[in-house]
Amino acid sequence: MYELYIGNKNYSSWSLRPWLLLRHFDIPFTERNVPLGGRGAHAVHRPYSDNGLVPCLHDGDFRVWDSLAIAEYLAERHPGLWPDDPQARARARCVSAEMHSGFTALRQAMPMNIKLRLLGRTAAPEVQANIERIVEIWSEARSRFAGDDGPWLFGRFSIADAMYAPVVWRLHTYAVPLPQAAADYRDAMLGHPEMRAWEASALAETVNMPYDALAAEYGGPR
Repeated sequence: MYELYIGNKNYSSWSLRPWLLLRHFDIPFTERNVPLGGRGAHAVHRPYSDNGLVPCLHDGDFRVWDSLAIAEYLAERHPGLWPDDPQARARARCVSAEMHSGFTALRQAMPMNIKLRLLGRTAAPEVQANIERIVEIWSEARSRFAGDDGPWLFGRFSIADAMYAPVVWRLHTYAVPLPQAAADYRDAMLGHPEMRAWEASALAETVNMPYDALAAEYGGPR
């Protein structure tokens, strides 16, 4: 059975992705929770993660770190994690890679913190550009590839949805206004049973990190 090492659920956006995949596709695994503490890559994580970061997947004595690498590893062993159609699969890989390596302004301005429900505020131009690109990605995927197969980006739930799950929380937490189609996708993701399970665990956590100061500035925790 797999073991997945993840950080605090309130904060660890990278951990959410493989956890959500494993849970959605009913792939058995043991969850190992470790504290983040705002340290980034740190020697304290090296006993279970070669790069000192989480998430890290253990398959016996073999380790896979990095959320997208874990997703690809799982996809090679479990069918259906990517879309079946070759063009849809290529596009899903494109937008997953873009999410993995991009949107720095959004990440920095809106760190994941599920406990917060913030009052609306104006996004800086570079953050707004990131938001508009995300809306474009979601809209194109839904209109071109989803069809009637389901509410997810490519119809059936896939790695692409898991990769964008942390952004869904950010857009929700920071009260970002969205066009109706993007808002519908956000709401479908927020209603996913495993997203709700992750939220419940996050709300139960008692660990606080420095950027919780945002709560005092922009409206407070829920």
